[in-house]
Amino acid sequence: MRLLINGNELEVEVFGAEDAPVLIAHHGAPGLGSRAEPRATFSPFADTYRVIVFDARGSGVSEGRSPFTHEQWVADVDALRAWAGVETFVMAGGSYGGFISMEYAIRHPDRVRALVLRDTSADHENDKAARHNAETSTRVRIDLEKLDRINNGQVRDDDDLRDCWAEILPLYDHVYDPAKVAERVAATPYRYETHNFAFSVNMPAYDIKSQLHRITCPTLVTVGRDDWITPVASSETITSLVPNARLVVFEKSGHSPQVEEAELWRQVVRDFLHEVGAGDR
Repeated sequence: MRLLINGNELEVEVFGAEDAPVLIAHHGAPGLGSRAEPRATFSPFADTYRVIVFDARGSGVSEGRSPFTHEQWVADVDALRAWAGVETFVMAGGSYGGFISMEYAIRHPDRVRALVLRDTSADHENDKAARHNAETSTRVRIDLEKLDRINNGQVRDDDDLRDCWAEILPLYDHVYDPAKVAERVAATPYRYETHNFAFSVNMPAYDIKSQLHRITCPTLVTVGRDDWITPVASSETITSLVPNARLVVFEKSGHSPQVEEAELWRQVVRDFLHEVGAGDR
């Protein structure tokens, strides 16, 4: 469905009973990500939750009215919460979606029943480790000029974004499958202006470590052991600074344990949410 959220049309999908506790999942990679990943990841949770997934402002097939700031994306999440008619909900986000999820929980601590994070970071220090991992990869030889342009938000157009994305995608998975990489390149919706703003404007100033103590809800932090871009150390930092957080590392995953170890990942999340009572009506 199309919803007008804060003056911008968003493409939204909802799964589960209307009276179930709400779970809102935020995709990663502004300008590259879409609701497709959180839909695949969280739609099975519709047996317990009213799951809401969406293409964020400027991503997927949603409208792209600026600004593409963290503040605006957080405000859009809260407007979705209000549209759903609930006071509290479970917030989930992976990668860049984890940035927005944490910032939402910082700004609205009383709204979040539980927080589920995956392969994310509380600052941009992971850039250094990511570049080192790309430089030293024995899997593929990475064109570092393309890596820098996509990481710094300096791609020229959608075709260039596609080319840079295809360059680094082989690094993401625990097991490299060129055919799957090609499928992902073809399936990705490219919105270069959103991407460029996120990585040239938002990311250089991104550092929320000093605010993580304001997240008061139970928090699950998950990460793949072989995550090249937001490594385990990034998740360890989050876990050390969020008061009620726990860390689970998935040993046979890269950046996407929700895909590479899907059954185990979902069970870990279900057990956590059940333990903290997030699914109680």
